[in-house]
Amino acid sequence: MTETIDDALLQADGIESGYGKVQVLWGAGLAVRPGESVVLLGANGAGKTTLLKVLVGLIPAWRGAVRLGGTDITALRTDRRVRLGLAYMSELGVFPGLTIEENLRIGGQFAERAVLRARIEELFAVFPDLAGRKRALAGALSGGQRKMLGIAKALAAGPKLLVMDEPSAGLSPLFVQQVISVLGRFRAGGVGGGAGLAMLIAEQNVAFLDLADRVYTLEGGRIRFEGTVAQLHADDALHRAYFGLA
Repeated sequence: MTETIDDALLQADGIESGYGKVQVLWGAGLAVRPGESVVLLGANGAGKTTLLKVLVGLIPAWRGAVRLGGTDITALRTDRRVRLGLAYMSELGVFPGLTIEENLRIGGQFAERAVLRARIEELFAVFPDLAGRKRALAGALSGGQRKMLGIAKALAAGPKLLVMDEPSAGLSPLFVQQVISVLGRFRAGGVGGGAGLAMLIAEQNVAFLDLADRVYTLEGGRIRFEGTVAQLHADDALHRAYFGLA
């Protein structure tokens, strides 16, 4: 049973969902507080992507509820969730056939024009490699650059919560550390020096635990653990499962 957190920005409870007649999630739930960084840890096939898609409205919840800032968003379209402050970065993260600047404008499509213009300039200051190639196609970028663009595209919406699916996918260990470093900057202060960004990161790479305030593990479509990184390490079975033999 997932704990209900009174001050949660995002709260999901009893989520059951899947594809067609195939059930993938079985009563899964989690919570993220404002400014908190939460890692959803699990192997391939555990149901991480399915749970994120339910949270952002890409597939329906068969049972259960999702709340954002106290508002029940279980039945809302994805665009309505984005307007309420939820941004999603899929494993691909970008539109390869569009330019860097076009990707950012799509990411911030619901913002006022002047606000979006200023936000994009702030993002280019954080991602100088992208700033020098504004008109380059996203598909022409390296894997690491595409990942950075995916992060910037999601942040162009000015979200309260950034939901990310496998940001380490396809990256070398060096680029993984660069992604973690960039996300750490937003966790600490956000674009423009504002409040820290809340993040929910679905991963199988334990390196992302460096960002985590709390951790959930997902196995077979069920939440098996919720707690701090220290508590995860203290559980011998989980430590062996995710970190190997000590």
